[in-house]
This record gives sequence, structure tokens and C-alpha cells, in this order.
Amino acid sequence: MEAHVGLSVAPLRGMPLFQQDTAIAEEIVAAVARDGHALRGDDIVVLTQKIVSKSEGRTVHLASVEVSNDALDLAKRTERDPAVAQLILDESSAILRATPAAIIACHKSGHVLANAGIDASNIEGGEDGSVLLWPVDPDASARAIRDGLFRLTGQRPAVVIADSMGRAWRIGTVGAAIGVAGLAVLDDRRGKDQDLFGRTLQATVIGVADSVAGIAVLAMGEGAEGTPAALVRGAGRWVTKDDGPGAVDGLRPAHQDMFR
Repeated sequence: MEAHVGLSVAPLRGMPLFQQDTAIAEEIVAAVARDGHALRGDDIVVLTQKIVSKSEGRTVHLASVEVSNDALDLAKRTERDPAVAQLILDESSAILRATPAAIIACHKSGHVLANAGIDASNIEGGEDGSVLLWPVDPDASARAIRDGLFRLTGQRPAVVIADSMGRAWRIGTVGAAIGVAGLAVLDDRRGKDQDLFGRTLQATVIGVADSVAGIAVLAMGEGAEGTPAALVRGAGRWVTKDDGPGAVDGLRPAHQDMFR
């Protein structure tokens, strides 16, 4: 395995507050140009889930949600707004745990996370009862943005859509890849490489996309920093010409789940 030459993360500043139908690819190209750069084929563009969801019109006003009896029951058990409980049910294929601390749901995309990814932070109207849902298909969203970048620049950098998630048995959130196009999600080194003492690796599978998402989210910030995208360089060996299977490639199969 060749040595790393260095990894850099540059938050793309000066981007607008995204609204429905904001052209994400155009805003990325403009932001990169403002920094005096041009996109390259071995770059990775990391975007927050929120700007993708906003541009896809995934904002929901809670007052417009019709609440079912199942949602009323879930809301009572978890001390939540019934409309939020309904949206969690609508966005999920299964509810794995339901407590006042968190509702752990399997999103319809296959990702397992708290509250099906529904959030009111950093969105206009959040203080007045609006929430933001995940993209319907985050991998498809990443592929569409990558296509847009190619049309604008002739380059096909990888695209990662990231969101902050908690982790089992750990405190704190980290950035995770929920949509991927053009990046190896995993680097399976089992049986291929050796450790420092010549032993063949037996269990090492690197979560490339999640690692890239994690460092980018750390650089972009989680609050009022207002930097919803970042350019990652130095990881080009994992960038692929084809879009690949997407972030779903990193989801553990149900038959390997040791906690359900």
C-alpha cells in the first residue's frame, strides 16, 4: 500500500442559504472558483444533507401533517410532537427503539439513525414548526449532483452527502456518508495487505466514505458557521470513474446485525 501524500479539507465559503430548486452543482463550482481553484477529477465534494434536502423541497410544515393513531401512541411513549412522530413513521421502514431520549429508526434508504434523520436545526422556519426530511434517495441525489458538476466543468469529482449521526455505545455525533457517487465506500484490505510485522490483515475494512464525511463535517462546522460544503483533496486513489453502488454499500446486512 503506497504512502499517503497528505489530505486537505477546504470549506467552501460564501454559499447562499439554499432553497427549493437551488442549483447545487452551480453553487459548488462558483464557490470553488471564489477560492481560486478549479474542480479536478480526483477531488471529493462533500455536502451537508440539509442543503440537498432543501433544494429537493423536503421541508415539511408540522401543521400540515395528518396524524395517525400509531403516531399518537408513539408520541405519547416518547414525549414528542405527534406530527414529528408521524413523519418518523412515514420516513422509516422499521422503528427499532422508542424512548424519550431517541427514536432509533431504520430509514427507508436503509440507514439506521435517530428520528429517521428529521431535524429542525439550521432551517428557516424551524422555530415556527417546520422540519427537514432526508432526501428520498441520497445516493441518487449524489449521482445527480455529480452529473451536474460534469456538465459544468467536464470533470467528475466524487460527491458525498453527509449528515451527523450518533454511534452505538459512544457519546457525540460524527459526520457519516448517507449518499455517495464516484467514491469507494469501503476499502477491503483483508487478505491483501500486511501489518508492520508481515502478518496478513484478516479483519481490516476501511470505511472510506464515512472517514471523508467525518473530516469534512468537522471542518465545515455544525452550527452558525454556514459552510455547507467542503472540498477534500489527497484521497483521489479512492475516486472512481463510475458512480458505484453508493453509500448503501457500507450498510451492514441484516443477518449480521448483533443487536436486534
